[in-house]
Amino acid sequence: MAGGALVLSNWMPAWAQPVSPGIAKPLDVLSGEDITLHIARGKIRIDGRDANDVTMNGTVPAPLLRLREGQNVRLTVLNELDEETSLHWHGLLVPFQMDGVPGLSFPGIKARSRFTYAFPIVQSGTYWYHSHSGLQELMGQYGPIVIDPAGADPVAYDREHVVVFSDHSFVHPARILRNLKLQPGYYNRQQQTLAGLLKGEDQSLAERLAWGRMRMDPTDISDVTGAVLTYLVNGHGPRDNWTALFKPGERVRLRFINSAAMTIFNVRIPGLSMMVVQADGQNVRPLAVDEFQMSPGETYDVVVTPSADRAYTIVGESIDRSGMARATLAPREGMVAEVPALRKRPVLTMKDMGMDMEGMAMSGMSMRDPKNAPGVAMGPGVEMISPMPMDRTGEPGIGLGNAGHKVLVYRDLVALDRNPDVRAPEREIEVHLTGNMDRYMWSMDGKTMTEAHEPLPIRAGERVRVTLINDTMMSHPIHLHGHLFELVTGHGDYSPRKHTVNVMPGGKVSWDVTGIPGDWAFHCHMFLHMAMGMMRIVQVRAGEGAAA
Repeated sequence: MAGGALVLSNWMPAWAQPVSPGIAKPLDVLSGEDITLHIARGKIRIDGRDANDVTMNGTVPAPLLRLREGQNVRLTVLNELDEETSLHWHGLLVPFQMDGVPGLSFPGIKARSRFTYAFPIVQSGTYWYHSHSGLQELMGQYGPIVIDPAGADPVAYDREHVVVFSDHSFVHPARILRNLKLQPGYYNRQQQTLAGLLKGEDQSLAERLAWGRMRMDPTDISDVTGAVLTYLVNGHGPRDNWTALFKPGERVRLRFINSAAMTIFNVRIPGLSMMVVQADGQNVRPLAVDEFQMSPGETYDVVVTPSADRAYTIVGESIDRSGMARATLAPREGMVAEVPALRKRPVLTMKDMGMDMEGMAMSGMSMRDPKNAPGVAMGPGVEMISPMPMDRTGEPGIGLGNAGHKVLVYRDLVALDRNPDVRAPEREIEVHLTGNMDRYMWSMDGKTMTEAHEPLPIRAGERVRVTLINDTMMSHPIHLHGHLFELVTGHGDYSPRKHTVNVMPGGKVSWDVTGIPGDWAFHCHMFLHMAMGMMRIVQVRAGEGAAA
């Protein structure tokens, strides 16, 4: 019987398999004015399997950089790879020459060479760092950053843990990309079936026919899924069971970072309410939630107060419910809590698409009518244009509309302190997020990074409103380097400040930003979307009328 149970366990998903007593080892920490990072090929072990990754100082994730607001830091990177590398300090306000994007802000770090980043630390909060070269970010080159405030921290807590979510594949990312180019739904193992239709699951026959006429798949939530990914917490798989310790009654600060290449996570701790206190490193008015959705590039700090002498499961469920990252919050090593089953996978609806698709199908309205999106370059890389994009910042993420508990939405976020620049924007820039899933092509305004020869110009000190419109079926977390922007969600001088924001399918998001001199990358943080063209350059220069 024992042998049979072992065979059966091998067929169970990773998150549901028997777990180890727990790994309570904290992340390696580096601090001080001078820090050295060694980038090299190395082996790591995930759920009992060896993986060849790109490591920093021998670990994945890389060591936690513990810095302090007001200090000056020198970060020397020794590249021991046989290829160019780089490090980008995601969310940090640094001189553009130190931002770490090869060919844009610096020449890159050549093979077997070194480079020293030097910049002042002008902020506090939770951030992270990662490669901007080749496919290295997908292969483990990322790590957390925590910057302590120069003064008193407005967040009260007794203990803290940094929780880095990521995704890992034992398949080389270049092969994953090739498979997606050949068949975009290659990793979607949860498509609708005839049996499901006969059982009345998901969509009606009329809805399926409407979607079919437009050659769209309502189960196409994530293009890279748990079929090829293992979801990690601090470099450990679900069976490894990374464990964060606490004493009952303590206020525990959990600094969540989504450093995944291609995965949006739905985060919850069954049995515990989470008090959200920070988003993207910026303090917000405390808000109690039961769950939040976190896109690649985003960070959220929460405080939990477990009073019982028991273990809790930290759940990071992938948005398409094809797998989960899991860890344990416990008063002692070796304790485990029940791991909830994956919830039913979501199916895109007309509301999720931000458009009345059935009405469009019946009327024959074209979703590629260029009149709906002036300035969008139509071509084989543009599959559709959303004729009725809507502000969806007041909605929970895809699949969370009927969660049955409080889910964080962007409009819930209110800055704790008044924003440093509360001027009205002088003009608006509209950017369409475009693509063709059938060909796995991604772009902005119908042009890839290589096709868009002109950067987006902003004057130094100019106040600009940027409106992002998602014309695709996929979610796109958009990140602007070197800036913090204020989401336009109705909170005026206390609008939440972020550096990354997810734009839902058929949705639009507006934010105001003040130009900081330099050439800055502006891209989707779904790594393969960026690699396939969803990226532009924001060029900020001093000019007539620029603010001092």
